[in-house]
Amino acid sequence: QVQLVESGGGLVQAGGSLRLSCVASGSIVSANVMAWYRQAPGKEREMVAQSTSGGGTNYADSVKGRFTISRDNAKNAVFLQMNSLRPEDTAVYYCHGSIRSSYFRPYVNYWGQGTQVTVSS
Repeated sequence: QVQLVESGGGLVQAGGSLRLSCVASGSIVSANVMAWYRQAPGKEREMVAQSTSGGGTNYADSVKGRFTISRDNAKNAVFLQMNSLRPEDTAVYYCHGSIRSSYFRPYVNYWGQGTQVTVSS
């Protein structure tokens, strides 16, 4: 079984920074796409940033230039550096990983439990 555990959320003033971390544990052979999503109250979950195993990245337009995703493949970890935070960034942030536990099995999507990020004005 694979588990994703996030950390690093909290309360910050507008303009501040936070760094989210997510570590995958369990039986892991390889991780393909790892990403961060967020869900604000009353809104649908949305992709914030993605990182492929080959080093490619993709960001939501709303966070481009402010957020940076990075990963440590050796540690099965993904990070999200969030700068210049705005009140509209307030949401529960979820780690997502496309991971396989065997070379003979397909990639499976896993989610973390979420971490709250609150940005005050």
